[in-house]
Amino acid sequence: MADKTGNLSKTKRNRQIWAYIFILPQAIVFLVLSLYPIIMSYVYSFYSWDGASPLTNFIGFENYVELFQTTRFWGALVTTIIYMVGTTALGVGASLILAIILNANNMKGKAFYRTIYFIPVVATTAIIGVIMKNIFGIDGSVNQFLQTIGIADKPVSWLNSSTLAMLMLILVGTWKNLGINMIYWLSGLQSVPTDLYESAQLDGAGFWQTLFHITLPLLKPILVVILLLSVVSGMNAFDLVKTFTNGNPYHTTETLDLYVFNYAFGGGLTGSTTRMGYASAAGVMLGMFTLLISGIFGLISMYTQRKLKKEAN
Repeated sequence: MADKTGNLSKTKRNRQIWAYIFILPQAIVFLVLSLYPIIMSYVYSFYSWDGASPLTNFIGFENYVELFQTTRFWGALVTTIIYMVGTTALGVGASLILAIILNANNMKGKAFYRTIYFIPVVATTAIIGVIMKNIFGIDGSVNQFLQTIGIADKPVSWLNSSTLAMLMLILVGTWKNLGINMIYWLSGLQSVPTDLYESAQLDGAGFWQTLFHITLPLLKPILVVILLLSVVSGMNAFDLVKTFTNGNPYHTTETLDLYVFNYAFGGGLTGSTTRMGYASAAGVMLGMFTLLISGIFGLISMYTQRKLKKEAN
């Protein structure tokens, strides 16, 4: 009996060893490429450093003080919030409508339409930004089309107007992530028991009554998840902003992640030499902002789950 127990313990121990062996490569990658840079960004934020010279000029919280006193930083923060709110509001609402349409029993070609709407999700965001920049440029296909059919007498400055550039950025960002939100909504819709819909039909409930009294209440848990993912995605829009508008015109579409990049690697765009220490301070604030928003949605998610459990009981 003892031998059998010993063999079981040895087998379990061997499995644990192999599990750690398989985890080790990913753990090393995480430590080297994620955890270490995060820790060092906090360290760099307390130095005046150009990223190449020795790390010797310790300045304490001066980078943070300058950051809070810089109008451009607050402008980038406001732009980030506008982009985040815009893409979240449009994306969540539009994807829900698409999901409801594609979830209908009499809808033909569901697989085809789902694939079409999901293609932008798997496409590289930077490539989409470059393509959209060419499409909405002064000599782009949109302006050529509008002039051809006589709607516009001259090219529209889609990307040279602060308002239009921000609007186009939000629309393209929403379109890019529309497919993934649609899939989340579809998974939620397909988890709703069909018995509830059949009972509602027998009671004479119409489409809108069913939607507001059965479908939407049961989708609250997935709604919180979609909102959280959309918000986090909206705060990390570097690749699209960099390739589509590059923060122009006059930094009015510059988000916080692009702001960090410009100071860390784009000295020509900042009007000074590369400032890795200052950029690290801005990156720390971006991380804090993301953590704050994620924490708020985490609390909302916990509250929603508890409330649903109480209602179920």
